[in-house]
Amino acid sequence: MRKKQFKAESKKLLDMMIHSIYTHKEIFLRELISNASDAIDKLYYKQLAENITGLNRDDYCIRVATDKEARTITISDNGIGMTQEELESNLGTIAKSGSLDFKQNNEAKEDIDIIGQFGVGFYSAFMVSERVMVKTLAYSSTEGFCWESEGADGYTVEPCEKLEHGTEITLYLKENTEDEDYDQFLENYRIKSLIKKYSDYITYPIKMEEQVRKELPKADDAHASAEPEVIYETEEHTINSMVPIWKKNKKDITKEEYNQYYQEKFFDFNEPARVIHTNIEGVVSYDALLFVPKKASYDYYTTEYQKGLALYSNGVMIMEKCADLLPDYFSFVRGLVDSADLSLNISREMLQHDRQLKMIAKNIERNVKNELVKMLADDREGYKEFFRQFGLQLKYGIYSDYGLHKENLQDLLLYRSSAEEDMVTLKEYVGRMKEDQDKIFYACGETVDKIDMLPQTDMVKEKGYEILYMTDNVDEFAIQMLREYDGKTFVNICAEDLDLSSEEEKEALSKQNQEAAGLLTLLKDAIGDEISGVRFTNRLKNHPVCLTTEGALSIEMEKTLNAMPMEEKVKAELVLEINMNHRIAQRLMDMDVEEEKEKLDKYAKLLYAQARLIAGLSVDNPTELSNLICELM
Repeated sequence: MRKKQFKAESKKLLDMMIHSIYTHKEIFLRELISNASDAIDKLYYKQLAENITGLNRDDYCIRVATDKEARTITISDNGIGMTQEELESNLGTIAKSGSLDFKQNNEAKEDIDIIGQFGVGFYSAFMVSERVMVKTLAYSSTEGFCWESEGADGYTVEPCEKLEHGTEITLYLKENTEDEDYDQFLENYRIKSLIKKYSDYITYPIKMEEQVRKELPKADDAHASAEPEVIYETEEHTINSMVPIWKKNKKDITKEEYNQYYQEKFFDFNEPARVIHTNIEGVVSYDALLFVPKKASYDYYTTEYQKGLALYSNGVMIMEKCADLLPDYFSFVRGLVDSADLSLNISREMLQHDRQLKMIAKNIERNVKNELVKMLADDREGYKEFFRQFGLQLKYGIYSDYGLHKENLQDLLLYRSSAEEDMVTLKEYVGRMKEDQDKIFYACGETVDKIDMLPQTDMVKEKGYEILYMTDNVDEFAIQMLREYDGKTFVNICAEDLDLSSEEEKEALSKQNQEAAGLLTLLKDAIGDEISGVRFTNRLKNHPVCLTTEGALSIEMEKTLNAMPMEEKVKAELVLEINMNHRIAQRLMDMDVEEEKEKLDKYAKLLYAQARLIAGLSVDNPTELSNLICELM
């Protein structure tokens, strides 16, 4: 028979369909199974609309078979089939969707979900095939037809024998190349894995034949040690689940079923900490099944981790991880969204950025936030464990995007408290503040024990104020982005603006610093540009010295930033503070600035090194420090 040419533009268009639209060759199976499902849906719709008897929905199915010797994959269905005219119209015209025409020309039934939209899915077969053959028999017709093509050169259509209505597509696979392994698609385990991945929730059974090993019972006269006779029989098994768990009524789903689904789909030995199952109908309709894990995966805080929810359209997986559905600070959430309302691109592999997508993402963000708030209220211990795993990500969310999300996340934060020696929220801290207190006091360090050793900690505790301990690198960056909570300003107890003294105490301190101005200048000059000043302070209880910072950059922020691979290092503006009530202060003031300058220089270096060690900073010249200690002893 004379070969016919495609009605679409040209070979260039088909080449684009095969090589540009789809990024993953394995997509071909999803597309052909979806087309088979559409064909069955059309016949089922016709059965309902015309009250046709003799058709049983339970008999509808899709079959997939491989033949290694012939290098073929066959996908068949017992759906509505095609006439010769429909065959040429649907397959002879690229980007002509019979499914889309069907949806537009018929009133949708409640249980009919037509998947196809663009009419290009069929041509994904040519990504893996050198030749494609389609045999089809339209329902109520007696003459079958065969469509065959090797690509853009054209196709042939001729009558063929087919006994049952429906369509059978046979793909003759390409030979392997250095870059592509087409043999993988001849392995049943690979085909089954693709069906489970993309088409697990197609509403009709997808069946494959498998060789099953069976042992025959021993004959009565067989010796006890004789090996049983083994035979292999071919059995047909349904591969897909058909009914997705998220389409079921929530009342009919047990906790065990949710847990089993989560553990199997996301390869987690632990049960989820929380399950969020929503069914939304409205401007945009969708189903969502979300899980909050109990534990962070091994790669969660690495660059290898990819956030995102699986995206389904009418039960067919379109994307394995749609990052646009989750904000970064909720990237730990796992799950899926199923919606027929999203605008997909022509390959159905990616989303077009549209209003519906943003609406779903906003709803999901709100649902996750509400569930975490509920968890914090109902299951404090469970939330504390969750926060130990993912609290760092919430803090990054506070800091990122210039604090855009801080109001949404601030009530989810937990910090160790000096009052309870337990984790508390900012709301709880503010709720029990002293009447005259207008600041939230916090301290940063490597551990809670090291923060407790800071000289400033004793004074704040003695005044009766609660301190929030912050031990993560991002903590202070997040707090500076928050600035305040419920009208209360955050204050670092190691910052220069911490002042809990009375007016009389302030006046006495100011007077002492003025009187010792010459001494303090000499001490500062001895240390050099490492610090911006030296002064006496009254906010140290028993400790002789401490370091405070001026400006926005604290000591802990300096440590964090300098640990990063940057060419230029940052430096906090340090001030050496000497306890005016300590014996060391009196010793310094009793010394003669002119006659004992050399010894004062040594004292200055020694006190500065001591203050750096207390603050958790390194000493640049430990040999000099050791020599000074030995000499002064």
